[in-house]
Amino acid sequence: MTRTFLLARALCLLTLSSLAHATETPPPPPALQPETCSVEGLMDSIRRGLQSKSPAYRRYLRELLKESAVTLPEEQLRAAFERETEPVMVEHLAAALVAKTERGESPATLQLVGKRASTDADPAVRAASTRALRRTSAEEHTGDLYSRLVRDASPEVRMEAATNLIEDNQFVYAGLHGPASDMAVAAAVASSDSKVTARILDNISTAAISKESAEQLHTLLGGDDAQVRAAAAKALGGVPPPEMSRARQTLVALYRGESDVGVRTAILQSLARLGFASAVPELTALRNVDPRLAPEVDAWVRALSTGLHEWSLILREKQRLQQAR
Repeated sequence: MTRTFLLARALCLLTLSSLAHATETPPPPPALQPETCSVEGLMDSIRRGLQSKSPAYRRYLRELLKESAVTLPEEQLRAAFERETEPVMVEHLAAALVAKTERGESPATLQLVGKRASTDADPAVRAASTRALRRTSAEEHTGDLYSRLVRDASPEVRMEAATNLIEDNQFVYAGLHGPASDMAVAAAVASSDSKVTARILDNISTAAISKESAEQLHTLLGGDDAQVRAAAAKALGGVPPPEMSRARQTLVALYRGESDVGVRTAILQSLARLGFASAVPELTALRNVDPRLAPEVDAWVRALSTGLHEWSLILREKQRLQQAR
């Protein structure tokens, strides 16, 4: 045989062998075995992960549990929440339960979290449960919970409750949901902690409050704590149109009889906000009542005289004028 013939025969055998292998049926893939994502297994993983020094990773674990909560058995999740005592884990489990409610589950789950926020013996656990309700619809399903939380024996719980009311007002309701704003005002009034009352009133929108809530703000103006009076005066600056005229009259009268500079400063801001350009005569008439605040009055008058019609722009212009002075 010639060398060429032998090479051709070898090539043919290699080709036939390759074709034979190509036509063989591949082995079936390994069968997938179903596994149940248990609450206990997930919690064990989160406990280990919380030892990480990475804030981003810890936030990821919280979100993982919240997203998994949709498919986790609610009874197991509730049982794990009720027996957990570590505040960080309580907060994670509470947030998961709240997530189920936010996605259509029974509001009773929110009430379970609210109950622990108000009755647990450990103030750290009460605070953790309260944080889990932040930026949710809890206000609509938990009755007078926040009026109780702002009277809690723990300062931490009281402040967490105040933060919830503020952030719900801003991020959930955009300051335009009357019942939520009324609840925030009611909680501020119910609190005996002046710092909590002032913090709530300093940071919520009162654009949609009821006549009754506006009346409560007027009442707070007569209190003994200057911090609360200032916050109430500031809150009156954002009341709805039917309440504006009375608010202006009350604030002008209060300014003349008030001695605290901080309260008077808040009153000037609210008068500017209530009247815009039409407040210039009122502010000018008050200029000599307190010489210390004459520059503040002048700054408001100049800012309002620009004719701007957006409150945030007026605030920015007033700050610019003061900085340029």
